[in-house]
Amino acid sequence: MGNEVSTSGDMYSFGILLLEMFTGKRPTDAMFEGGLTLHNFVEMAMADEQVANIADPTLFQQVVMGEKGSSINNSQNKSPASIHEVQECLTSILKVEITCSEELPRDRPDIEEIVTQLHVIKNTLLGVGVHGGMRASIAA
Repeated sequence: MGNEVSTSGDMYSFGILLLEMFTGKRPTDAMFEGGLTLHNFVEMAMADEQVANIADPTLFQQVVMGEKGSSINNSQNKSPASIHEVQECLTSILKVEITCSEELPRDRPDIEEIVTQLHVIKNTLLGVGVHGGMRASIAA
């Protein structure tokens, strides 16, 4: 936004990059005009609980294939992740991305907080918790 280089600028870029990866859309797509941004698009979809509709469809391909006979196994060879579990994790990671790409730098988290949240999301999807393999809770 024309300011000095900073870690909060890096956090913004990281958030936008993740939004691109998980939605399959670029901030420069033709649909983003008239004040609509990739950040706002995802934020509105989350408010309307439409996360599955905005996610890149390839995110669900392996899960669907796993339910049809193939499997997505985690590191401990547990049962494959269900579509519902993937949607829950996707919602959690989109929340992280939204906070990273907040317009005002003071509203963006620091990297340590983001890394912690991403580990919790990963462990939740894999069914790995801090205590004996129990599922971890996802920070809101």
